[in-house]
Amino acid sequence: MDAEKHALLRKLPGVDYVIDLWEKSPPSENIPRPVVVQSIRAALDALRQQILGSTEPVDTTLFSDEVLLRLTRAQVEKRLAFNLTRVVNATGVSVALHVARMSSRYSNLEFDLEKGARGSRYSVVEDILCEISGAEAALVVNNNAGAVFLALETLAKGKAVIVSRGELVEIGGSFRIPDVMARSGARLVEVGTTNRTHPADYENAISTDTALLLKVHTSNYSIVGFTSDVSLSEMVALGAKFHLPVMKDLGSGSFVDFSKYGLIKEPTVQETVHAGVDVVTFSGDKMLGGPQAGIIVGKKQFVDPIKKNPLNRALRIDKMTLAALEATLRLYRDEARALSEVPTLRMLTMPIKTILTKARRLQNRLKKLGNARVQVDLLNGSSRVGGGSLPLQQLPTKCLGIRIEGLSANRLEALLRKASPPVIARIEEDVVVLDLRTVLEDEIAVIADTFKKILAES
Repeated sequence: MDAEKHALLRKLPGVDYVIDLWEKSPPSENIPRPVVVQSIRAALDALRQQILGSTEPVDTTLFSDEVLLRLTRAQVEKRLAFNLTRVVNATGVSVALHVARMSSRYSNLEFDLEKGARGSRYSVVEDILCEISGAEAALVVNNNAGAVFLALETLAKGKAVIVSRGELVEIGGSFRIPDVMARSGARLVEVGTTNRTHPADYENAISTDTALLLKVHTSNYSIVGFTSDVSLSEMVALGAKFHLPVMKDLGSGSFVDFSKYGLIKEPTVQETVHAGVDVVTFSGDKMLGGPQAGIIVGKKQFVDPIKKNPLNRALRIDKMTLAALEATLRLYRDEARALSEVPTLRMLTMPIKTILTKARRLQNRLKKLGNARVQVDLLNGSSRVGGGSLPLQQLPTKCLGIRIEGLSANRLEALLRKASPPVIARIEEDVVVLDLRTVLEDEIAVIADTFKKILAES
């Protein structure tokens, strides 16, 4: 450490000094002392790291009482804020009201109003899931990995499950189909090769130990070129021939045929059920646009045993998730309404003219800040579908490329991300890019105010 940095570190005040400053000018609300002390230590540590990491002379005004208090207040706010917070997504409902009502009142969860006796929590959404999907029975658990695990544990524990080698996907958080299967007690039998699997591969692998034929939709990646896979109708025919249930994991399930709106064709839940699949699993969030959940639909003779599995209780969802899921599912009774009110669907099918209008509105708001340091360019871009869905789909969009003189793209992106609320952007060719497809109308003013604060403080 050079002498200059050592001298600056010696000038840093102690915690007691900043506590004294704080107590002389406390904020209006009563802040617990432990929070204040932790915040002061964090603020001083941040200053210490800034000195150590600096390659240029450090501004000594960093040690002023005003700066020390400002840094402490920022740390206090960070510690008092909820970890789960609203963000403005610039990367490319009635539901909330229903959840609020259900979370603040008693509800008929596990109470049958018709019979006046204990009922099943799944009845809240089972009827509407069956109505939309065409399935005989339905069940909801906490996420799709849980749905796959529970179905396999119920139908194939201790027995063989046949899967194409090209469908052994890894889903979010490094959860892999082979790992989920192993935990369920089922024995994996791989058939085919990474790029080509034929009906004969399944038929040759079937034995007296086989409990299930599993097909996994590769929603988070695609194999192109010299490929071949077994169609759903072929799989169902094999199951019927050998009297084996067929299960399909859709991953990011959808009730909407997106190819009607210019997107890549993805199998819908309805199509899968109609094809004769016995058990279908998919996510309640992602493409469906509801809360995190794992949904199981299919034939009653297979879904009912899954419901009765004691492990089901460990994977069940709470009343707020059920409320959000029910409200979301009701929108799908009218596809036009779902496209309008489910945020995921609205963003996926948003016309380019609508995105352009939002981009120009934000561009004008930023120009009206009247700061010559800001350069805002309207750009053509492409949005990618999140959650591992539609891996090859690129949606044309309109973006703003933003530069601020004196701030690198990395620094500006970090300031936006650490704002309140955070604004999530991406960097392309050393320019901060905001994709207006995922920005809501009322968030345009929020983004403009965020840039105003950044300019005032940097």
